[in-house]
Amino acid sequence: MPQPVNDAATSFLRAVRAGVAWFSGFVLEEMRSRAWASVTFAGCRHQLSFRLQGEGAEEAAAALLGGLSAREFPMRGHLLADVAIVSQERRPGSVRISLEALTVEDG
Repeated sequence: MPQPVNDAATSFLRAVRAGVAWFSGFVLEEMRSRAWASVTFAGCRHQLSFRLQGEGAEEAAAALLGGLSAREFPMRGHLLADVAIVSQERRPGSVRISLEALTVEDG
């Protein structure tokens, strides 16, 4: 039986998708991650671009992005240290969102 993937990028993507789990029009466009470290922490910086497509896209975007920096993102083995909205592009029936985040290893 395959082991579940538990890298920081996959955990972050799963956490974002869980924020709009009820919305079926999540389209991943790009996900990039690179290692990051400070004197006391190790982790990754992430850039995530996705589109919410279809009826209810604007409501889903508002639900996901409202209070984003204060939201809990459950990620096994990692903590979300920072998340920011880089851009939002709204069109009828579609919202393209780009986020940047920093995750650190938990433990």
